[in-house]
Amino acid sequence: MAEEEFEEYLFKIVVIGDSAVGKSNLLSRFARDEFDHNSKATIGVEFQTQVVEVDGKEIKAQVWDTAGQERFRAVTSAYYRGAVGALIVYDISRKTTFESIKRWLDELNTHCDTTVARMLVGNKCDLEDIRDVSVEEGKSLAEEDGLFFIETSALNSTNVNAAFEIVIREIYNNVSRKTLNSDSYKAELSVNRVSLANGIDLSKQNKSFSSCCSR
Repeated sequence: MAEEEFEEYLFKIVVIGDSAVGKSNLLSRFARDEFDHNSKATIGVEFQTQVVEVDGKEIKAQVWDTAGQERFRAVTSAYYRGAVGALIVYDISRKTTFESIKRWLDELNTHCDTTVARMLVGNKCDLEDIRDVSVEEGKSLAEEDGLFFIETSALNSTNVNAAFEIVIREIYNNVSRKTLNSDSYKAELSVNRVSLANGIDLSKQNKSFSSCCSR
């Protein structure tokens, strides 16, 4: 038991989606509580590491920001390897980025294990006045594909920490479930995982999850 108290985990999480949906700013808001109004397109892959505590265990979340441009896809596909969590991001003000989600999910499923904790993220919810994708559309797609769902704003920090926290908690739960027999494990994974966007109640979903950013 003494050894377990000092157990550490390293979870690799990828953030994917079309170019300019706000992937880099979601990561910088989570890891450094920063937002860059002049953010440039990511070239290749960048990553940040954030330490989080779950049930008294130290979790190192290594979050990879993959370039959304098509010309980098062949380069970045190798970086899916070893990922145990993913945020699939679209821009709520650009329908085309939402329509690309299925393609990103296909790529994720091709390169990752099926038990990857997956979160559908509708970013830029601060752009409500030019919204092009409804909350209902996001929620429906998430339910269809068994994803968590949340809307965020990297600009004003809305739900950014929550999005990463839920994924990290689910990864931790997946690791814990490995001790169960395979039938029970599969049954657990079939449970509905969709969170209500905007107005998510973390007190009910993640009671034992400590704050990820103690700034």
